[in-house]
Amino acid sequence: MPVSSDVPQLALKGIRVLDFTWIHAGPSATRILADQGAQVIKVESNQALSVVGGPASNTARGLGQRHNWNAGKSSISLNMKTDAGKELARRLVSVSDVVAENFSGRVMPSWGMDFESIAKIRPDIIMLSMSGFGRTGPWKDRVSYGQTLQAWSGFTDLTGFPEFKPSGPASAYSDAVGGMTGAQAVLLALIQRAQTGHGQWIDVSQMEAMSSLLGPLVLELSANNTDVQRTGNREHYGRGAPHGVYQCQGEDRWLAITVFADAEWEAFSCAVGSPEWAKDDRFSTVASRLKHADELDKLVGSWTSDQIAEDAMHLLQQAGISAGVVQTGKDMAEDDLHLRERGIFQPVPDAGGVMRTIERAPYKLTLTPGEVTKGAPEFGADQDFVLREILGVSDEELAEMAIAGAFD
Repeated sequence: MPVSSDVPQLALKGIRVLDFTWIHAGPSATRILADQGAQVIKVESNQALSVVGGPASNTARGLGQRHNWNAGKSSISLNMKTDAGKELARRLVSVSDVVAENFSGRVMPSWGMDFESIAKIRPDIIMLSMSGFGRTGPWKDRVSYGQTLQAWSGFTDLTGFPEFKPSGPASAYSDAVGGMTGAQAVLLALIQRAQTGHGQWIDVSQMEAMSSLLGPLVLELSANNTDVQRTGNREHYGRGAPHGVYQCQGEDRWLAITVFADAEWEAFSCAVGSPEWAKDDRFSTVASRLKHADELDKLVGSWTSDQIAEDAMHLLQQAGISAGVVQTGKDMAEDDLHLRERGIFQPVPDAGGVMRTIERAPYKLTLTPGEVTKGAPEFGADQDFVLREILGVSDEELAEMAIAGAFD
């Protein structure tokens, strides 16, 4: 359906977010809001930990994912260790709709910016607090990073093969999950505020966000007292064989194959040339294939090892078999025709005019599609605009604040 020219293209236009978040989980949450038109003012410090989400985008700590997680935002520098910096932050609260942070539970109260305090400044404020374990419970004050959260949530124990130690996701998967959870919660709070006029405090536990992905595994334990163990590439409930990832020609090229029903097995056997081993009684039924899954995996692997992964995928798919190449980051970014057609990877210029490839939102809305409005800002790049245009700070006040150490 064509979009009318008088329909707003950005669903959150007019919403202002004061963003204290850093590293990955918090910035990815506010990036989602920025894509839909929210004005996100990122409060940064040059004393931040030197990690990829840190402030200086033209240094090693600022390259890469900073451009992804902070695209479309504005940046200002405040020294929250000074009274002048805290006062400016409170003034920004008064003109904001959402305050977002992903520190431990001690930080915002130490600045006098816990929810009770900022609600006195703006009663309808929405505050997003994203911590590792939430703001209640015995672990509420502990700090964490992605890999430890994944382990503690139970997620890491499910990844890998039975005969080896748990592997866990290679990246901070929990940060991405936490970011999406936080953004969803802000949207719900904005809907509620639009209906009632009331703001609220959002308490996101990133560990709980990860644990919620365990789904039927928790149900299995509660209903059957069965602790589900690692099964590698096979399903926990053993419905199919072959069911795994098989090595193909070339360096580190793999193909995922899944066969459930007997009719699919027949189609698979024909597609791979009806080898003698496919006629073996051990593989004649679903039950017998599951019983002899290890032997079957070796035989299927002997076929795929001579195949180009993409060619084998198309061959099996044409036969009605579920098959897909295990794509690398390079495959997706450079060679995936489907992703290229949908434009998931979008080049945007950084502050220096260098084109940086980042992800756009992974959804398409016909009326309010959203967009990446600009690349990530340089550290403190929007200081004058935010202080002069939004807060109306005069030159005299700016000079006094600088002397008082408000700016980092």
